[in-house]
Amino acid sequence: MIAIACDHGGYQLKQEIKAHLEKRGLAFQDFGCDSEAAVDYPIYARKVADAVLRGECERGILICGTGIGISIAANRIKGIRAALCTDCFMAEATRQHNDANILALGGRVVGPGLALKIVDTFLDTPFSGQERHQRRIELIEGE
Repeated sequence: MIAIACDHGGYQLKQEIKAHLEKRGLAFQDFGCDSEAAVDYPIYARKVADAVLRGECERGILICGTGIGISIAANRIKGIRAALCTDCFMAEATRQHNDANILALGGRVVGPGLALKIVDTFLDTPFSGQERHQRRIELIEGE
């Protein structure tokens, strides 16, 4: 299950991503927002992060205008490793090296065609499990 949410700046891209996930047959839960009316992105970052941490959703996708604010908000939550990605290389590397559990996108930064490729790369790339990457994640998490 994929958790997905956005603020008003990411609403249109979220709709594109949801349709894409449906086409792929991937289950998701939409945590809002539900229109282009202005909202506060930290609320939606928290909803997705909580679903991931509780294990209700394996990974999350967050979208705001730039992806910056919503990724910062998500990364304030212990156990979340949200990665703002603007290309497929970043999405692949953050999964392989950082075991990122949330993808952040900028709805005003990447177009839907590229965004869908980034989503696919993020969802389809496993964590490498290499000792050096695991060690670094443990350092990030303070373990």
